[in-house]
Amino acid sequence: MTTVVSIDPAPAYNDAERGTLDITSRLPVASSYPDEKKANLVVAEVIPAKKDTPAPAPKPVSKPPKHKPSAWTRWQVWFNTYRKFFVFTFSLNMIGLGLTASGHWHYPLKFPGAFILGNLQVAILVRNELFGRFLYLTCNTLFAKWTPLWWRLGCTSVLQHLGGIHSGCAVSGLIWLLYHVVNLFRAMHSYNDSVLAFGVATNFVVAAAALSAFPWIRNNHHNVFERNHRAFGWLGIIITWAFTILGDLWDVNTRTWNLSGVHLVKQQDFWYIIMMTTFVAIPWICTREVEVDIELPSPKVAIVRFKRGMQQGLLGRISRHPIKEYHAFGIISEGTHSKYHYMICGVQGDFTRSLVNDPPRTLWTRQLKFAGISNTSTLYKRGIRICTGTGIGAALSTCIQSPNWFLIWIGSDQEKTFGPTISGLIHRNIEPERVLLWDSKVRGGRPDTMKILKEIYHSFGAEVVFITSNYVGNFEIMHGCKEAGIPAFGTLWDF
Repeated sequence: MTTVVSIDPAPAYNDAERGTLDITSRLPVASSYPDEKKANLVVAEVIPAKKDTPAPAPKPVSKPPKHKPSAWTRWQVWFNTYRKFFVFTFSLNMIGLGLTASGHWHYPLKFPGAFILGNLQVAILVRNELFGRFLYLTCNTLFAKWTPLWWRLGCTSVLQHLGGIHSGCAVSGLIWLLYHVVNLFRAMHSYNDSVLAFGVATNFVVAAAALSAFPWIRNNHHNVFERNHRAFGWLGIIITWAFTILGDLWDVNTRTWNLSGVHLVKQQDFWYIIMMTTFVAIPWICTREVEVDIELPSPKVAIVRFKRGMQQGLLGRISRHPIKEYHAFGIISEGTHSKYHYMICGVQGDFTRSLVNDPPRTLWTRQLKFAGISNTSTLYKRGIRICTGTGIGAALSTCIQSPNWFLIWIGSDQEKTFGPTISGLIHRNIEPERVLLWDSKVRGGRPDTMKILKEIYHSFGAEVVFITSNYVGNFEIMHGCKEAGIPAFGTLWDF
């Protein structure tokens, strides 16, 4: 199956696409449990009911009292590395812009492309799948297990939050572009009308691409983001090419066109736009239409099976169309030696619903997958992967492929909802002593998650916790881990 991805930043996805949609099925209960003594947890016993006898109502689990984290804890979780990167890159650019506008720095006036296209180039580069995989591979190869824990945690944090650099550089590039066009109009008598017109058009298109990527739009109207951000992104590349070439060929001193190719290739911004286009094109070259098999264990979930195995910690994007919106899901595989890998698609929205109502025989995808937070699991000696609902799609490979990771999966009617394929992968590959499957329907509700997490963290000897849950669950666990002094990384909602 082939996944296609946006030419621009990796998008923020809704719960189903993230693999974090909590699913409640009305199908019968079938669950399995770990060795309760290993984790010192009280586990409800499941007694199958006779065929004609209704199962007794489960004893409700007492809900833990709501704990409100301190303001300092909330601030630490909120002001994460993503925001730090954004503040750093944006502030640095704005200092430079201030020095330029005040007349203390003249270089940006002479070479505006270095700041406009340079920022946009970096924004695209840090979202490029090939560049990201290179960074993950480098860190996992050089620093796994032997380096101090604080260093490995720092590597994970930097890799997970590179989007802050993307956002900071993209917004800064737009502001530099606006400043440059304003300067062109201040001296409009020296420029050809075509240069001015394409300057305005470039500003409009780049601004539209940035606006479509605002968090509220990305998280609440994902298809709008996907279609518009990609369309304006490609259009922006084309118009930026025109604006760059026209600006480089126009001689301000003689007010004539200098059509020399030698003059053009000597310009900084000409090479910046070439690099931008290359970074954008590389992932699309890997786009393919592939055959898929779709299993429908329940009306709420589609299990998509692809050929060939994958390493753990990767995500892929899929679509019914080679150009239209793409949707990202975690990849489950038993390893690179395996014949197949899988994606769990929880039904939420038109695309995922269509996988259930009208299962396709082929899908478009990128053969070059992008790395997620789980890919850094090899840095740690032991860890915990906790997830809820369809978050198992992003978490399972890590625990399958590494004997040093503990799986906690909280959901409802898990085996019936997600089917025998997912259950089989768990039971074949993960020993009972390092898995806890909590069926909230059987056990009468959700567990005291932090109590369980703390006990397993200490008894298992974990160094870090990776979380894949919905928005509320993610931040509850993040806040709890921060207060307990447990290193944890949770699902990101792009800011």
